Amino acid sequence: MENHYKVIIIGSGPAGLTAAIYTARANLKPLVFEGIQPGGQLTITTEVENFPGFPDGVMGPELMDLFRKQAEKFNAKTLFQEVSKVDLSKRPFKVYSNDKEYFADSIIISTGASAKWLGLPSEKEFMGHGVSGCATCDGFFFKGLEIVVVGGGDTAIEEASFLTKFASKVTIIHRRDQLRASKIMQDRAKNNSKISFLWNTEVTEIVGKNEGGKKTVTGVRIKNVKSGETTIFPTSGYFVGIGHQPNTKIFESQLELNPNGYIITKPGTTLTSVPGVFAAGDVADPVYRQAITAAGSGCAAAIDAERFLEASH
Repeated sequence: MENHYKVIIIGSGPAGLTAAIYTARANLKPLVFEGIQPGGQLTITTEVENFPGFPDGVMGPELMDLFRKQAEKFNAKTLFQEVSKVDLSKRPFKVYSNDKEYFADSIIISTGASAKWLGLPSEKEFMGHGVSGCATCDGFFFKGLEIVVVGGGDTAIEEASFLTKFASKVTIIHRRDQLRASKIMQDRAKNNSKISFLWNTEVTEIVGKNEGGKKTVTGVRIKNVKSGETTIFPTSGYFVGIGHQPNTKIFESQLELNPNGYIITKPGTTLTSVPGVFAAGDVADPVYRQAITAAGSGCAAAIDAERFLEASH
């Protein structure tokens, strides 16, 4: 049967490409759908300093390129395509991409997670014009400017700390009166002279101007959650750091997900609620969300898939 594969891997971050390396070396000739962000979140990360084996750090895109080359060396096939839907009701499973149907004896899902937004219409309006969900991609454009970061967890503090490399001042806006971030991150932010805080505050709108089609952010409308008072806080940039949303929409009615949309796996394995379907990386990990833990779970998923295929021969 044309387009029939023993293993189809959906997603191409550290989890998906590690799974590809392992399944390819096991001679399973995997097909990898890379999606619209090949390499996953690491491709929008400038420097990765905590991946073992790179003492001087490595650029995110470069690291993912090395992963991909290694997978292709062992005959993994990669497609720069997005999967639009899947049918996991019976084997072989069906995977749809670009109006074509692909068949799989097993599937490894490594679709990752994406940045969350507050959901304000003005976020969409000024997206890419002073509004960003990724400090490492866009920080460079805010050299010498004052900007705000929304959130109070590790994501927000990480973004804010990174942005101080470029911005003259970073204000963290948080709706509570203390941070949720880990102690080390909190200390880092509080000891950074470029970072200040607006407590008990919510952003209700991003304010800007549109002159001759050129949009710029000039401030944010903020509301004090205790007093209800609203003011405009001047800023040239708005970054949101309120966590991530797993990319699991296409699996919603077919796999068991937790209340936040992460794929539930059997403890200590990558097995999902459907035999023959495995999940690796951030799509099944709301806790660690690191390149190295994603890669480790990609290896586990490959071994789980290999064993499953052997047993169901």
